[in-house]
Amino acid sequence: PTAIVTLDPDTAHPDLILSEDCKSVRRGEGRQDLPDNPERFDYWPFVLGCQGFAAGRHCWEVEVGDGGDWAVGVARESIHRKGHLSLCPQGGIWGVEKWGGQVRALTTHKVTLLPVRWVPRRVSVHLDYAGGTVAFFDADEGGLMFIFSRASFTRERVRPWLWVVGARSQLRLC
Repeated sequence: PTAIVTLDPDTAHPDLILSEDCKSVRRGEGRQDLPDNPERFDYWPFVLGCQGFAAGRHCWEVEVGDGGDWAVGVARESIHRKGHLSLCPQGGIWGVEKWGGQVRALTTHKVTLLPVRWVPRRVSVHLDYAGGTVAFFDADEGGLMFIFSRASFTRERVRPWLWVVGARSQLRLC
């Protein structure tokens, strides 16, 4: 089933600007003066979804467009919000990214280059919590981009995760 997902402004890095409906995010011109609450990311320009999942199957789409670089996926509720962290399952992130014209999976301390014919404009994220899988599809073409299997969520909630890498990137939850 398609999940209704919105972005959590309390987790958004100060460089990020969320739309009023909390469905899209982009980089701002500079750091906003926001409270440094414990939930807020302060190093990477990340934002989490409001919704957390600890059971069932869920999917949602992210419009990534054709602008700058980006990453999408899921993150553990307990992901480190302050300072540097490992962008891989061991760090609590299961995701794919577009970086420098390549599409890559954020696998164990070394990214996995994905053999896609073109960079997708919309990515569909499929979470099967009990099955321990996170799959990514090109939402327009329907092709599987990558699947993380045997994912260990350690019985905690996972939330949608977005990384606005490039200054020209704008991501929108569909």
